[in-house]
Amino acid sequence: MSTNKTYAGPGDMPASLPLFPLLKALLLPRGELPLNIFEPRYLAMVDDAMKSERLIGMIQPDLEQGDALFPVGCAGRLTQIAETGDGRYLVTLTGVARFRLDSELAATTPYRRALVDFSPFAADFEPRAGEDEVDRGGLLRALRAFARSNGLQLDWDSIDSAPNEALVNALSMMSPFGAREKQALLEAPDLKRRADVLVAITEVELARGGGAAPTFLQ
Repeated sequence: MSTNKTYAGPGDMPASLPLFPLLKALLLPRGELPLNIFEPRYLAMVDDAMKSERLIGMIQPDLEQGDALFPVGCAGRLTQIAETGDGRYLVTLTGVARFRLDSELAATTPYRRALVDFSPFAADFEPRAGEDEVDRGGLLRALRAFARSNGLQLDWDSIDSAPNEALVNALSMMSPFGAREKQALLEAPDLKRRADVLVAITEVELARGGGAAPTFLQ
C-alpha cells in the first residue's frame, strides 16, 4: 500500500515516536501490518497519531530484560482506520523505515514515547533497493520445502509474480518464528541478508522437524 506522504530520507522523519511494543509483530518498509487496537492507552495513541504525523513505532519488548525493548523497530504510517462500534480500532500500518531506539522520554502520555534515529537505515527509503542481489531461487526452494512439510496450500502464481522486496518482506512479516528470529529479520542490514536469514531460519526449523503455526502464509 502506498501512502499520501512521501518520505525521501531520515531528514523527513520525526525525532521522536509513540511506541507500540508488541511481541512477534514485525513491520518492514512498505509492508502492511493490520492491528486490532483495544487497550485504552493504544486507543489514545492512535487518536494522537491521527492528529500529528500519523506515525507509530512498532517495536518488540525484550522479555528477557524486564521492561526493556529491543534496540531496533520500524515506523509505520496509519493508512487505514476503522471503528468497530465496540470501542476498538482496526488499523493498518504501512512501514516507512526502521529506526534505532535512542532513549525513552519521560511519560506524559499513557503510552511510551522515545527519541529515535533513522540515519542507520537510510536505504529503507529507496523502494526495491538491493532486489537484484536476493537469491530468489534459494528463497523459493526453502519456501516450497516448508510448505510441503507443513501441508500448506500457497498461491504460487502470486508468489512467482511478486517483486523480490515484496516477497522477502511479506514472508518475513508473516512467518511463525519467535521473537528473536523476527528481530534478526528486522535487523538484517539489507534485503539480500534478510532473505538469507529467512532461508537459514526456515532450514533450521525444517531440520528440527518443527511445524509451522497454522497462520503461516495463509
